[in-house]
Amino acid sequence: MNKILELSGVEKYYHRGKPNEIAVLRGADLMLNAGEVVSLVAPSGAGKSTLLHIAGLLDTADAGTVALNGKVMTGTSDRARTMARRADVGFIYQFHHLLPEFSALENITLPQLAAGVSARAAKSRAMDLLDSVGVADRADHRPAEMSGGQAQRVAFCRALANDPKVLLADEPTGNLDPATSDQVFEALMKLVRETGLSALIATHNMDLAARMDRSVRLDGGVLTS
Repeated sequence: MNKILELSGVEKYYHRGKPNEIAVLRGADLMLNAGEVVSLVAPSGAGKSTLLHIAGLLDTADAGTVALNGKVMTGTSDRARTMARRADVGFIYQFHHLLPEFSALENITLPQLAAGVSARAAKSRAMDLLDSVGVADRADHRPAEMSGGQAQRVAFCRALANDPKVLLADEPTGNLDPATSDQVFEALMKLVRETGLSALIATHNMDLAARMDRSVRLDGGVLTS
């Protein structure tokens, strides 16, 4: 299978070399194949956000390598990492982080315009994405005019706006009540399956984790299946 994301021997320390050194990742290994949806299960404070940031090229590891879409990104320039992140990675966080002054449609259109997509094509894709998760009727609404579940669905669409190869999600339903969480997760999985992209989704919810292709656990800085 085609490997979209591969982490090999990744280590991350805070206050490295000092008496109060904290080892967050201790030789973490992970492989994510094309079209595969993997849950990342970890107790609070175990370092899952750090792992996702390193995988998505937002942070650098102290040791080990990160390969994205077949290319080793470790040691590359900031510009190269930024370009790869823009082209190949979509991020979703626990809170939607939509731009409050813009509508749902505009929040999804703007990343595409920044990538050089025409306004007409960007708007068309944004509407298609909104429709696919059932919130097309909220296209002209600002985040404050939407429910938490609706806003998070818009955030999913924004993450997929530029057709990334991999989606990294950090507790994407963690801010929602159980019923809404289930509905929003189903919308996310539908979107992921329809687009065929790979996804690494961090969650505390074992029921949600069980619905994915496989699960990995981060504990003590090490990933295990």
